[in-house]
Amino acid sequence: MDDASQPYTAPAVPETAPPPGPTLLVKIFGKDKPGITAGLFDTLAAYGVDVVDIEQVVTRGRMVLCALVTVPPGGSSAEGELRATVHSWAESIKMQAEIISGVGDNRPRRTGRSHVTVLGHPLTAESTAAIAARITALGGNIDRIFRLAKYPVTAVELTISGAPTDQLRTALAMEAAHRGIDVAVVSAGLHRRAQRLVVMDVDSTLIQDEVIELFAAHAGCEAEVAAVTAAAMRGELDFEQSLHARVALLAGLDESVVDKVRAEVRLTPGARTLIRTLKRLGYQVGVVSGGFTQVTDELKERLGLDFASANTLEIVNGKLTGRVIGEVVDRAGKARLLRRFAGEAGVPLSQTVAIGDGANDLDMLNTAGLGVAFNAKPLVREAAHTAVNVPFLDTVLYLLGITREEVEAADLHVES
Repeated sequence: MDDASQPYTAPAVPETAPPPGPTLLVKIFGKDKPGITAGLFDTLAAYGVDVVDIEQVVTRGRMVLCALVTVPPGGSSAEGELRATVHSWAESIKMQAEIISGVGDNRPRRTGRSHVTVLGHPLTAESTAAIAARITALGGNIDRIFRLAKYPVTAVELTISGAPTDQLRTALAMEAAHRGIDVAVVSAGLHRRAQRLVVMDVDSTLIQDEVIELFAAHAGCEAEVAAVTAAAMRGELDFEQSLHARVALLAGLDESVVDKVRAEVRLTPGARTLIRTLKRLGYQVGVVSGGFTQVTDELKERLGLDFASANTLEIVNGKLTGRVIGEVVDRAGKARLLRRFAGEAGVPLSQTVAIGDGANDLDMLNTAGLGVAFNAKPLVREAAHTAVNVPFLDTVLYLLGITREEVEAADLHVES
């Protein structure tokens, strides 16, 4: 029978890793140009070595390429020839080479693995040093660092092992607040790549405005409403009581004001990018609001959201009555709706992300797998899993490990 007709049989894979043997760390560095990686491995191929590990990074046009390979068969003479050939090849392309003998692979990464995202505007050397020192003090090791974005903020991600995620989150949050940067800490694992549900507050989060204050401006009581709103968001007033008190001031407004308020709503910078990117990745996105369905329903349709829930202003005979109808969406209600949305989406709570700015968002933020305080009041920043204090909502993408380059590439692909 012809060999080509024989069924393919996969090579046997050992059940346990082989004992470590001698290896060579080959490092090539210099000005980046096409063909370096191919050239190095073409050179190494002549010596029958196996590849154990590869790492490459390019920063401002300078490349560092590291290849961990087995020593060539043939003893010290073959190894000496390999070294001479690699150095000669590197010199021929105006690069430098370094070859270090050793045994085995990298040390196994320790348990307690986390992803630490650092956002700075700017990200200073001083703050970077402080974050790294905190990680070291907790017994953590920085296994890898790479940049997620260079604008509108500088965002880098550090892969950490050896330190408990909860302890890292607490320590780095304190350091970040002191340094004026933002830091998010999430545990590593496959769950980070799984489908998620993202639920956000509306007023001062998805949009720049407080909707009830827009209504109040048409009723001539904006200052009174703004004062009550601020106290409620700081946690000084019961939300439901403050809601009824503020809505009562709107009694008598013509329902035509609804269309005017919708036209006045301003999306937060980065809101469209955040939602568009999440939807392309297969995430489901929703909003919960202490505001009003008269606005959130329109936002749901305009932005293609999967879920939306808010309070409803009562309108009778074309006029606002100064009352809300139905169950009030308050602090506890937002957490309850997050659970409901997660159930309908088929996503476990551990895979949910909640974003908000006020005290009435706290239960929702703490119920979610990741709670993000967005330009929030101090009480909220201290209680949430992480805080973002830059005015760009799409920076939340970096906390999920999504890079600015990936966002822009996706936009270009759709446009083309």
